[in-house]
Amino acid sequence: METQASDPGFWSDHKTAQTHMQSLTSLKDDVTTWETLQQRSEELTDLIELADAESDEAMLAQLSLDAESLRNDLASQEFRLQLSGEHDSRPAIISVKQGAGGVDAQDWSEMLLRMYLRWSEQSGYDSEILDFTPGEEAGIKSAAVRVAGDHAFGYLKSERGVHRLVRLSPFDSGHRRHTSFSLIEVYPEPDDANEVEIDPSEVRMEAFRASGHGGQSVQKNSTAVRLTHEPTGIVVSVQNERSQAQNRQVAMKILHARLTDLENQKRAAEKAKLKGEHVSAEFGRQVRSYVLHPYQMVKDHRTDYEVSDARGVLEGDLDGFLKAYLQSSIAN
Repeated sequence: METQASDPGFWSDHKTAQTHMQSLTSLKDDVTTWETLQQRSEELTDLIELADAESDEAMLAQLSLDAESLRNDLASQEFRLQLSGEHDSRPAIISVKQGAGGVDAQDWSEMLLRMYLRWSEQSGYDSEILDFTPGEEAGIKSAAVRVAGDHAFGYLKSERGVHRLVRLSPFDSGHRRHTSFSLIEVYPEPDDANEVEIDPSEVRMEAFRASGHGGQSVQKNSTAVRLTHEPTGIVVSVQNERSQAQNRQVAMKILHARLTDLENQKRAAEKAKLKGEHVSAEFGRQVRSYVLHPYQMVKDHRTDYEVSDARGVLEGDLDGFLKAYLQSSIAN
């Protein structure tokens, strides 16, 4: 047994077996759910026929409520069928990056980060900030968050793209209206059993000092880490943790996710299937607009879904947008 445990191949096979068992359990749960819905439908039909034959108005009223509950549960389960992509069940890694707009864009990026954290909390998902690079005056330059829960990537993949904010700037002494942009990228967390292998010789690591607001050094030692994957040119910087080793570990995790996403794109029939084409975070590129002045509105330009409760959306009320995108994707 000790020989097996010390063999890397043993653990690889073990992880693969665990992944297969998890998939099998998920499929069994889905079958059980559909069988339960079918049984409820059959029982409800029989009871309605009986109540109708006996002209039992009280029972018919109660059965009407039961039928509505069944319809809602059925609609929810049918919607879940749209989350059937290869990676939809995986945890998601959300990357938030400052776009055009200076300090306002950095503040806007932090608002979006908070929005996703709030959505995760309200949805019962676990979230973990992997990286957080503050801006010089306010907000953030970039951040990365891991979100784990039921089909996290399946839901959150709709968020990738440029997000545009229109508001009266709190950083403008004239209190004028400003437009800011932030780029959101979403990757499925790699499965350990199918993770892309990285050749260490192809990764260049640089250490630098973590910095905070105002350019002040958070730590005297160079604990922040920047990894460059030379074959692809992908760069990952992490400074959130207190030690260089911890930052490198998180950076490698994000690098794995990005390389796995890149590999998935190469295998996919459509290159933009997982991540979408790379776009710059500037005017004319937005997938969603958030207007706080002169009126309040949030509109997704891909689905035309919009709401007037912009503040509610920024507090994490995203479900309408996520579902509209998924339904639109199926329709197309």
